[in-house]
Order: sequence, then structure tokens, then C-alpha cells
Amino acid sequence: MASAGLHFIAGAVLFLVATVVVKNPVARPLQASPVVSLPRYIPSQGGHGGGGDHDRNPASQGVLPRLSLDPQIVPPAAVVRNQDPKLAMEPTIVAPPEIKVSHLGPLGDPFGVPGPPSNGPGSHGGIGPGDNGGVGPGSTPGAGPFPGSGCCGVPFRVGGGVSAPFPIYAPDPEFTDDARKSKHQGVVILQVVIGADGRAHNMRVVQPLGLGLDQKAVEAVGQWKFEPARKDGRAVPVAVNIEVTFRLF
Repeated sequence: MASAGLHFIAGAVLFLVATVVVKNPVARPLQASPVVSLPRYIPSQGGHGGGGDHDRNPASQGVLPRLSLDPQIVPPAAVVRNQDPKLAMEPTIVAPPEIKVSHLGPLGDPFGVPGPPSNGPGSHGGIGPGDNGGVGPGSTPGAGPFPGSGCCGVPFRVGGGVSAPFPIYAPDPEFTDDARKSKHQGVVILQVVIGADGRAHNMRVVQPLGLGLDQKAVEAVGQWKFEPARKDGRAVPVAVNIEVTFRLF
């Protein structure tokens, strides 16, 4: 009986210590610059972009103006109402300038309607059904969201005035039975977009570990909450890599 009791206690101890540890979860900025032919969503300083000038027709199809993080002075327009401005300036939208988009062609909504030029039914300048000088149905001088954009589309990168997000609630992922039995441990790296809402979106495994641990990492990070990245005091979506460490003791 004493021998059986000792074996039972030893087995229980081994089971309890075979747990997973997320040690110092790291959110590292991605190094690659995004290159897109047509933006699904260009984040601005605080949200989706939108504009218009109460035109009866929907916004006409066209290209975006120059992208800049400087404050917008002149919003884009498919139809220019003032043909003789006192001071002519180039129209812009507020978005990361490193995003590669085509600027060849008339200004408009990339997902607008082919046909006669129209600024769309929105308000306060810009192009689309939104307002505030952007392009699309949103309410900032950025662009989007456009059809099929999902959560975050093309996000910011850390640096250049954009702070890094950091986790404020990060529950541990579970260890799989197969990994525990095989004493399999290591690091899973996820490519993630941390949205302005402080949640992880568009997760993709870039360094797998196997034995079900990749899925456990995705499930755990999906529950995490972050203090979002910020630019000029406003929350913005940002692309990062997150390292989740699985370790048996």
C-alpha cells in the first residue's frame, strides 16, 4: 500500500508540473513593408476614411491621391468644384506613405462605380458615402473600409511615431496531450494584426511547433487583450510578431 501510494503521488506531481508557460510574450514589429496594388483598407489616424459632397450619384471609380501622415489640407475630389483656387495644393489622404498604391488615373474610390466623375453622397469633402475628407464610407481623412477588407487590411508598422502594442491580459495556452507525452516544447511565432480595438486579428503561424501547439497558441492569443499601438495619441492597427513559448518543467 505504501508503495502504491508513493507511485500515485509521484504521478500526480509529474502531471501538475507538466504545464505551459508563456514567458515574456513579445510583440515584435514586422520588417517587411506591405505592397498592394489596390488597398482594401488604408488605416488613417483613428479609423476608416470617408468623404463626399452630397452628390446624387455614387462615388466614381478611380485611384487614391498621395498618401501622407501630415495633417490633410486639401481633400481629394473626383469632381473639382473650385476651378480657380487662390492657392492650389495637392490633395492627400492620411495614411502611411510606404504603402504602395497606383496613382495613375483620375481620383476616385478604388471600389467605386465606373462612369461619370462623382464625389459621392457623403459630406465635408472627399470621395464616397462617408464624411471628413477621406475616401470611402468612414469618417476620417483616410480611406476605406472597402469590400472584403476584414478587420484591418494594411496596418501600420511600429516606429516613426507609432508605438508598440503590449498585452494587458494574456492567459496561458493549453498544452496538448500529444505534446506532453512526447515532452515536446519550444516557441510558436504568430504574425498578427493588433487592431485599434486591442484585439488580435488576421493571425498566421510563421514558425510552427507541431503536435497541436500551433492551434493552442492561436486560440490563446485570440483571447488576449492589448493596449493598442498609438500614433499622435490615437489607437491604430499595427502588424507584429508574437512569440508564444511552450515549456515543460
